[in-house]
This record gives sequence, C-alpha cells and structure tokens, in this order.
Amino acid sequence: MKFTDFNLKETIQAAVTEAGFTEPSPVQKDAIPLVLEGHDLIAQAQTGTGKTAAFGLPIMSMMKADGSVEGLVIVPTRELAMQVSDELFRFGKLSGLKTATVYGGTAYGKQIDRIKQASIVVATPGRLQDLLMSGKIKIKPNFVVLDEADEMLDMGFLDEIKNIFTFLPKERQTLMFSATMPNAIRKLAEQILKTPKTVSITKSEKTNTKITQLYYVVQERERDDALVRLIDYKNPEKCIIFCRMKKEVDRLVAHMTAQGFKVSGLHGDMEQKQREVTIRAFKQGGIDIFIATDVAARGLDVNDVTHVFNYHIPFDSESYVHRIGRTGRGGKTGEAITLVSPNELRTIKRIEKDVGAKLITQVIPTRIEVQNNRSDELIAKIAETKVTEKAIELVKTLQHDLDIVTIAHLLASMIQNENSVKGKDNIGLGLEEIDLLIERAMQNRGGGGGGRNRRRGGGGGYRGNRAGGGGGGRNRNGRNGRSSGGRDSRNGGGGRRD
Repeated sequence: MKFTDFNLKETIQAAVTEAGFTEPSPVQKDAIPLVLEGHDLIAQAQTGTGKTAAFGLPIMSMMKADGSVEGLVIVPTRELAMQVSDELFRFGKLSGLKTATVYGGTAYGKQIDRIKQASIVVATPGRLQDLLMSGKIKIKPNFVVLDEADEMLDMGFLDEIKNIFTFLPKERQTLMFSATMPNAIRKLAEQILKTPKTVSITKSEKTNTKITQLYYVVQERERDDALVRLIDYKNPEKCIIFCRMKKEVDRLVAHMTAQGFKVSGLHGDMEQKQREVTIRAFKQGGIDIFIATDVAARGLDVNDVTHVFNYHIPFDSESYVHRIGRTGRGGKTGEAITLVSPNELRTIKRIEKDVGAKLITQVIPTRIEVQNNRSDELIAKIAETKVTEKAIELVKTLQHDLDIVTIAHLLASMIQNENSVKGKDNIGLGLEEIDLLIERAMQNRGGGGGGRNRRRGGGGGYRGNRAGGGGGGRNRNGRNGRSSGGRDSRNGGGGRRD
C-alpha cells in the first residue's frame, strides 16, 4: 500500500511526498481510512510507529483552513508538544495550515497570539486548562486528538483532561492514541468518544523491524568502559544513551565529555530554555551523543538517530519499546544496544518475549578489534582523499631529509597515534559464559535445596514460582530472584529476601 492510495488532499499528499514517505506504517494503514470516514478512534500503538501522521494527515486533509482553530492535539509533555507541532507544520504548510504550541513555563501573551493565527493547536493539559478556564481562549475544534493518553494518566492529568472536554464542542471527531489501555483510559474513552472504531498494533508489530536489537552482558563496574568501547567500534553518526536517573545522566555526560565526545544531557531538572537549546543542538548536529532519562523517550523526534544505547535496562517492556523507537525512523534502519548485567538476564529475556522480537547476544569488541576497524576506516578514507597542492609541497620539503616510504610510515604512525583505542583489552562476558548464565537463569524457576548460591538463590526459587522448594538459603541476586518460600512460594519454607 502507498500513501497515494488514501486519496488525501492534493497539497497534503505533496507534503507527504516531499517528506520522503511512500509506504504507510501499520498504524497509519489502519487508522487513516477510518479517520477520513469520520469515525472516532481508539488506537493502541507504540512510540515510533508513525502515530502523528496517522492522525495528522487525515484531519488536515479534511480541514478548511478558514482561519479558525479546527484541530486540537493534547500531549503529555513540552518536548512532545514541540515535536508534534513541527511535524504537523511540515505536513500542513502547503495547505496554509499553521500550528501553535501551548505549554507551561512561557508567557501567555505570545501563545495566545499564535493560537489566534493557528489552524491546529498542540497543547499540554495544564496550560490548556488554564487558558480555557480563564477565558483567555475560546476554541471550537472539529477534530480533537489525545496523544500518549496512558502517559497523561501516569502523570496525573486525568482530571485536567476531563475538565478540558467540558469546554469543547459536543459535535466533534475525537481520536485517542495510547501505547497501553489501562481501565482508566478505557473509561475515559467511553466518556469522550462516540461509538469509536479500534486499531490495535499486534505484539509482533510493536517494535520496528528495521531496528537491529542487540545486548551485551557486562559486570556492573564495566558499564562505562563498555559504552565507550561500543561507541568507538560502532562509530554512530548520532546516538541517544538512556539512563534511569538524573544524577546518572549528569555523571555520564561528564565522563563522556572527558573522553573527547561531543555530548549533552537532558532530564527533568533542566530549565525549559536549556532543554530547547540542547534538543536543537542535537537535531542540527552540534552534538553527536545525547544522554537522557526516559523523559526524552516520548518527546524527542529526530529522524537520523542511528543508534540507541540503554546504559541500564529499562524497568519495563513498554519503556524499552519507547526508548528504541527513537531510532529506525522515517523508513531508515537503526540499532538498539542494551548493556545487561548477569543478574538481569532473565529480565532481558522477559522483555524479548513481551516485545515479540529477537534480541541478539553479542560480545564487546576487544581493543585490537576496534583498532583494526579504525585502521580499515582510515585506509578507506585515505583512498578517497584528494591530493592538494599544499600536501605535495609538504612531501617535497620532507624529501630533502627522508625517503618517500619513511615519510608515509611516519605520517601513518602519527595518524594512528591520534586514533589509538584506550581501555583494557577485554570487557564483558563471552558467548559461552552468557549461554551458561541464561541456561541457569531459565532452569532456576523451580525450587532447590538449601545453601548459599549467588545466582540461584537458596531454597524457594525465583519470583513467580508457585511451587518453590523448601530450604532456608539466602538469595543474593537482588532484582531477579527472591529467596526461598515465604512470599513467592505457596509451599515454600522460611527463607528471607535479600
């Protein structure tokens, strides 16, 4: 199927073609015809699946561009508001459709002026509610979209959303997009949607098939070294590194900067202006590496991210999908790389099952392998380089004292010294060790004897074991296992959690 099959308005189709889009994603293929037919819609789809185009293209194709606010898109975060607004502007510019972005932390006056000129308003719930309740704006959109509805629920915006809809016209087309569908979201849908159609992307479609998903098993103390080694080896054009905590972002920014990388960070404690400057620098190539908490997983939209690194494995499968969805966008390929400790192997296997994709185990390249890789790149670069007049003069000068072969050797040595690979030779675990640990982790779901065992735990098996054995051993495995009996085993003995 092609975008031309949707029979979009001519100017919208021209913008789609200009953007380089040819084949719709699964959510676009299913949602766009239903929206064009005028149905309310509930769509369950992950970040990175093309949701903005799935709702933006059909509603803009039906807009009149009559000077009024015809469309309203409500999103959870400032970053996502800016990204959605930018993308909608790109699709609507040939049709004369302007967008206005509304969020907290900026002056009311400028936003109100932009709303008066806009066809589509993209807003966060808090600021939008303030504007409506104060009477500063009065809008009657024909199309209303709730994007990332589950995220707005998680952030505590449910009451604001309900209140906002009391200010909107009853005659409207309402679209709801959400990665998950908890009961609260379903109840909200019943209140604000009329006989909606449903689109649900199946588990096998949740992760982009253009993203190669890899994981490397390393000891906890090796994470920094492993990250630097992999970036040296992969040489990404533009990458995002995801961390769990703000302080981890700050520490890693300092560490990577000290290693000579062009890097910047993003997390919730940063001022809005600083966030905007940082994101703009990343988009425009001022920085190559972006280190962020999950705040950026839903709000950052850059089409040329070649690699995503999970410095720590995310807490759940949904976060994993959101993170890796930052690469492989716009029909391009991407690579998602996760660093995993031995204690996290069962977690990565659970994520693999949840997302319906194969995660490939690999070994951290050795220092020699990275050096050889750089040498190959250097040879290719030298072969492609054009000879300049200044270079010829320099060689002639050197030939007064040195022969041409020695000159070549000296110059090659100088370049290689500048590109030398730092760090220890070997980082992380080998494939045989990883296979053995995976085998043990998957076997140890059942019970066992007593005694102390760092990986297996003592008596009563791992979390979720309903028939764990009896002994009273301790389990030092922390995250992935609980010790015997008690809380995790219906028939287990009296072990304690550690």
